Amino acid sequence: MNSIHISTARLILNRPDPVDIRLWTSKGEIQEWRRCICIKYDHYKGIRKFKLLDSNQIRQTRECCIFSLNGLTVFL
Repeated sequence: MNSIHISTARLILNRPDPVDIRLWTSKGEIQEWRRCICIKYDHYKGIRKFKLLDSNQIRQTRECCIFSLNGLTVFL
């Protein structure tokens, strides 16, 4: 099983390259966001805003809720 630490995931998310992420929502559902880029990061709140390139939607999530990045498991 391939995995990366959250610090490595942060470096990848800070790049302008599109990524695929899987995350838990506040209701406990699992969502998959494909081809998204991080457009804003609030270090103190731990919240990232993403733009989904296919639909131009803007969504946000807590960084700790991301459990997969480009098919790699993210661990804390």
